[in-house]
Amino acid sequence: MRNSLFHAGRALRYRNFRLFFMGQGISLVGTWMTRMATGWLVYRLTGSALLLGIVGFAGQIVPFLLQPLAGAWVERMDRRKLLIRTQAAAAIQSFVLAALTLSHIITIWEIIALSALQGLVNAFDAPGRHSFFIQMIEDRNDLGNAIALNSTMVNGARLLGPALAGVTIGLVGEGGCFLIDGISYIAVVASLLMMKIKPVETAHTADNLFRQVREGWNYVRGFSPLRTILLLFSIVSLMGYPYMVLLPVFAGQVFHGGPYALGWLTAASGLGALISALSLAFRKSVVGLTRTIQMSSATLGVALILFGFSRQFALSLLLMGFAGFGMMQSASASNTVIQTLVPEDKRARVISYYAMAYFGSAPIGSLLAGALAQKIGAAGTIIITGTFCFVGSLWFSLQMPKIGTAMRPIYQEMGLLPKQP
Repeated sequence: MRNSLFHAGRALRYRNFRLFFMGQGISLVGTWMTRMATGWLVYRLTGSALLLGIVGFAGQIVPFLLQPLAGAWVERMDRRKLLIRTQAAAAIQSFVLAALTLSHIITIWEIIALSALQGLVNAFDAPGRHSFFIQMIEDRNDLGNAIALNSTMVNGARLLGPALAGVTIGLVGEGGCFLIDGISYIAVVASLLMMKIKPVETAHTADNLFRQVREGWNYVRGFSPLRTILLLFSIVSLMGYPYMVLLPVFAGQVFHGGPYALGWLTAASGLGALISALSLAFRKSVVGLTRTIQMSSATLGVALILFGFSRQFALSLLLMGFAGFGMMQSASASNTVIQTLVPEDKRARVISYYAMAYFGSAPIGSLLAGALAQKIGAAGTIIITGTFCFVGSLWFSLQMPKIGTAMRPIYQEMGLLPKQP
């Protein structure tokens, strides 16, 4: 048992990753408080499912548009310096949001504008953060464990953050959540400053930035495992992830609760995602993760379909747990396989397409879900989006033999699979 626990946390033996884990863990609690508080603030001010979708769209469409350029640019930069700047900018955004909300002058237009500003920061933060992992982890064989532990941290915060947000909203309002979030960024900036990172040569290239973007796109498009995994992840992001946008509607209209009901639903999803991340941390190899991607997408789809039909709060909490589990398994397993397959000189550019699949498909899905919920209701919308996720998993299962054949030589070269005689 002790050996199993050590294996599950082996990436924490690296000092830089331990600092990142602690600092980012504190910051992410604030981030999840802000996510829940923003949704509740929009719903309280407007009562509109459509505007919930628009706010989600505004926060994620900017990184969708900028992600390929951002990925190419990040490869030319010092990743740690970049992350310090993006985290500081995110803190300023949270403090402005807190000031406007606590002074009771916030409007929906300011929420939309500040969400778009956060999206701009995320466009550079996401590829920078994910491609920074390789600098914190000295042994590449531990990279998958670091990604799994990062997912555990994200979902631990996702479990704690909404619960704290529900209490904070009840005591001082949404502005208190935004203020705590702004303060929490100090922890991650401090952790980055304390790291001792070996200098790496950045890509000082004379190539045109757009030529680098095209080269990255051609690589992703031409390599079937990356293309197929990213396509399924885009479908799951487009149709599956926007259920979070509609949870305030379920909390208010379906279950006739308030911010506490929303907090429980969000926390249940976070608990499922946390269990998912922990299960991935105990894995000893990336071999077999393509099957995990397929099964997790199906789990998410079925859970959402049943959630749309459910009118029992306890059953809905259970289904939210399964939805969170499937969502996190899909995202983390996809990320791990992609980072294992991609060469270092294309890492940030390929990760930018992974982030694009999330930040791009999710906002369009949020807008679509909000508009559809306005017409047919939140429950019917969730049933439809869950069906798309399930069908996507069936399509992926048909592609698995082909992508397995393409991945096998890479895994054999890395020593993950025995070489054929």
